[in-house]
Amino acid sequence: MARHPIPDADTAAADLLAACGLLIRRLRAESNNLELTWSQSAILSRLALAGPTSIADLARAESVKPQSMGASLAMLESDGLVERTPHPSDGRQFLFSLTAVGTEAHRRVRRSKQGWLASAMSELSDDERDDLARAAKVIARLADGDTRAS
Repeated sequence: MARHPIPDADTAAADLLAACGLLIRRLRAESNNLELTWSQSAILSRLALAGPTSIADLARAESVKPQSMGASLAMLESDGLVERTPHPSDGRQFLFSLTAVGTEAHRRVRRSKQGWLASAMSELSDDERDDLARAAKVIARLADGDTRAS
């Protein structure tokens, strides 16, 4: 198999941004019928992974202002998807966690996105699926700020 020239970092970054943007928009479209906004879905995912979390920690993790996160959580709470409990060590704060309804909503969104993606990937060659699996690991490292060569 002929090896392609390695692009410089700027070109690779532009290509990756464009490809990720297209994929994110497609995933949004595939899960749009589940009546959650992208940010609401992201909050549910974050809570599913991290467990009970404060507004400040959620805002930091999602790179939004605490006021915006508070408004999003209030909406999710009014829809019965999250619940608040007093913070165990800081009486000024609350911890938010998924309710059973929120957990199911998170699962439905994830199944919708993952189902579409798995179906689309099943049409790819074995080599292409292997490339994507390896790229996913590198992208996860980049997202975590780990730029060490492996």
